[in-house]
Formats: sequence, C-alpha cells, structure tokens
Amino acid sequence: MFKFFNRVKTVVSSEMNSMLDKAEDPVKMLDQFMREMESDIREVESSVAKQIANEKMLNRKQSDAQSLVEKRQNQAEKAIEAGNEDLARRALEDKSDLQKQADSLKQSWERAKSDADVLRDKLDEMKKEYQEMKLKKDSMKARAESAKTRTKMNRTMSSIGSDDSKRGFERMEEKVMRYEAEADTSEDLSTASRTLDDEFEDLEKSGVDDELAALKKKMNKE
Repeated sequence: MFKFFNRVKTVVSSEMNSMLDKAEDPVKMLDQFMREMESDIREVESSVAKQIANEKMLNRKQSDAQSLVEKRQNQAEKAIEAGNEDLARRALEDKSDLQKQADSLKQSWERAKSDADVLRDKLDEMKKEYQEMKLKKDSMKARAESAKTRTKMNRTMSSIGSDDSKRGFERMEEKVMRYEAEADTSEDLSTASRTLDDEFEDLEKSGVDDELAALKKKMNKE
C-alpha cells in the first residue's frame, strides 16, 4: 500500500507535458489519483486505530498483572509477620508466575506501542504528502485548463486567417459591390425614363418658386 502511495506521488509529480501526452484528460486522472490516495489514508487510519486499541489493551493487562505481583508480595510479607510461612511461600510462588505473565505482557505492549508509533509516523507522512499533492494538483489543473484555452484560442486565430476565410470575405465583398452597381444602374434608368412632361412640370415648379420669392421680397420692403 505504501509503495502504491509513493507511485501515485511520483506520477502526480511528473511534468504536465508528459501527462498531456499519456492521458486524454489529465484533470480527471489527477482527481482519480487523489481519490486513491484518500482511500489509502483511510485504510492506514483504520490500521492505526486498531493498533492503538491493541496497545491500550496490552498496557492495561500488563498493568493489572503487575498490580497482582505487588499484591502477592504484600500478602507474603503479611503472612511472614503472622508466622504463616506456608501461606507466604504460596503467595511468593503465585507472585513468580504472575511476574512472568507481567513481563511477557510488557514485551507485547512495547512491541505494540512501537508498531503504533511507526504507523502514526507513516500516517502523518502520508497526510503531509497528500496535502502537498493536493496543492500541486490544483496548480496542475489550472495549468492544464490554461493550456487547453490557449490551444483553442490559437486554433481559432489560425482559422481566421485561413484561405477559406479570405476567399469567403472576398466573395461577400464582391457581392456588396454588385448590389451597389445594381442600385446605380436602376437610378440611371429611372432618370432616363422621365418624359418631357415631367421636365416641363419641374420647370413650372421652378417658375412658381421664383415668383413666390419675389413676392416675399416685395412685401418685406413695404
């Protein structure tokens, strides 16, 4: 499990360009790596909790056994004071057996405590590495998104200046010029189609305008 955790750390720490070459979506892969690391941490946390519980149990048993040893020692002393040597001997014999049990439990407890300490250190190390990878993942995700955006923009910009775009633009420009030519032609045709009556009508309108202007001038002078 720890080897796998280190392997994940190595992969996540690799350069972004390498990940872009090997993966369809580096962002999703990074999220998957982090989920696997979280799963490893939860597994180690469970192991640490069990080891700590085992350590506490052995410590309690060892403490109880040692208390019995001290109790038998006190009982033997009291038996001697009371002049009961046989009772004192039996108390000391039981004390000897209890001492062996207490010593054995103490060794077991010390091993359990050592294992628990190792697991605690490993768990702390894994959590520290996880936090470092989490920060790096966020940075790498931002870099990946930025790279995607730049690539998309570059492709869009390159397509703007492509031959197809230029030809399309030129074609529309020609179409606009054709519309303008058609408008000019229709205006010329409209002017050419005017009758003599239209021209005389315009001339009469012009005479009336001159007469009106003269009348206004005269009235102003009066």
